[in-house]
Amino acid sequence: MAVSEDIRKKYKPTIGIECHVQLKTKTKLFSAIGNDAREATPNSLISHIDTGMPGALPVLNEAALKLACRAAFALNTEPQKFSKFDRKHYFYPDLPKGYQITQYEDPIIKGGSVDIDVKGKKKTINITRVHLEEDAGKNTHPAGADYSLVDLNRAGTPLLEIVSEPDINSATEAKAYARELYLLMKYADVSEVDLYHGNMRFDVNVSVSNQDGKLGKRAEVKNLNSFRSVENAVVFEIERQIELTESGQEVVQETRGWDEDTQKTTSQRGKEEAHDYRYMPEPDIPPVELEQSYIDRVKAEMPKLPPEIREILNKLSISPKVVEDVIDNDSACAAVLKQIENDQSSAKRLVFWLLQTEPADLGSLSSEMVSDLSEMVDKNQLNSNAAQEVFNEMINNGGQPRQIAESKNLIQVSDEGEIEKIVAEVLSQNQKAAEDVKNGEMKAIGFLVGQVMAKSQGKANPQVAQELIKKQLGL
Repeated sequence: MAVSEDIRKKYKPTIGIECHVQLKTKTKLFSAIGNDAREATPNSLISHIDTGMPGALPVLNEAALKLACRAAFALNTEPQKFSKFDRKHYFYPDLPKGYQITQYEDPIIKGGSVDIDVKGKKKTINITRVHLEEDAGKNTHPAGADYSLVDLNRAGTPLLEIVSEPDINSATEAKAYARELYLLMKYADVSEVDLYHGNMRFDVNVSVSNQDGKLGKRAEVKNLNSFRSVENAVVFEIERQIELTESGQEVVQETRGWDEDTQKTTSQRGKEEAHDYRYMPEPDIPPVELEQSYIDRVKAEMPKLPPEIREILNKLSISPKVVEDVIDNDSACAAVLKQIENDQSSAKRLVFWLLQTEPADLGSLSSEMVSDLSEMVDKNQLNSNAAQEVFNEMINNGGQPRQIAESKNLIQVSDEGEIEKIVAEVLSQNQKAAEDVKNGEMKAIGFLVGQVMAKSQGKANPQVAQELIKKQLGL
């Protein structure tokens, strides 16, 4: 599809996102069956409750309720003191009960917001509601086969469905919202947020309109599991819907799927409305009533979340991109925050050491070790490359920074007497470069410093070497 920029400007996209977040409980929402189906054999994690056998009685998992309350605080609101469950009826092979237990009229969370940043511009995306519900199973369609298989391991998995207001107006904003929601659920310790295994899935509702104050018909693109696919699916849908409208055709309200290989959406089925699901109150689970003291305890246990962490990291005078790189790696972020508390002067160096190494277990890294390593750099005992090498050794194999530096023969020589001899030797062997420097071609001094570093096996302090070169050349 190719819609010109002039035509595209005539249309306003409106986007809302529903995100399903798998809660990190040990067991399912209503049964005492394991909740981690990632490596499990198909249909090995199911019970009579998950399949709705006659007489089966669901029991609400209190851990899931607590995680839902944490999610409320992560979304800048509080959990509702009163919520209840409903049955949502539909018939599909992966739902043997014929209904899903969810929340309709009284969800656990109402309202809330997520703040995003797009190219330096702040925007608030409001949340309509968040409800607790159980997941269905999974249908698989073997290539070339004329049948489908059903795996019910995920049936009963506890989910939060986070429904945004249609406040998003571009693919870039949609991607930023999806990523921020991911970070909030991750740092609030609500979910494992494993996108590959479906711990977070995004359903994106897209419409376009060329009339002020009037929304177009929306298409819902289901089960997106990466920020890039959210962005690309929105881009495609906006183009597709504009092209249909411009050619006089009607946009159909429907559910569509995303094909990662072709980077296109395809029609799946007509979009259901609420009345199609025949909601009714869940008779087997009593309403949830939370006391204020319970809500206050959950709030008191909340960790630092991305907005607060950004404010702390910004005090290090690092770029916004570097701040986001740190936040993307939660173990690195924890190490930096710990360093800021104990020795802020060395925290900025720690940021860049962490970002230039492979992920590792940072549990054995102490603030004292980082401070000692940073002090060696301050005293010109290590250059930046050597410091990075020592740091990598520290986090991968342990050890104190000075011992590592000495064992690797990395301690930088700043003694002028030793360096003077090397400089004199380099100048005598590179007289042309020396003459160039004396004649004002200062680029050549970099070559001479390099020769000094080579002869000293990288141990000479380059700043001292440069000053001594100038001194011996009478500059």
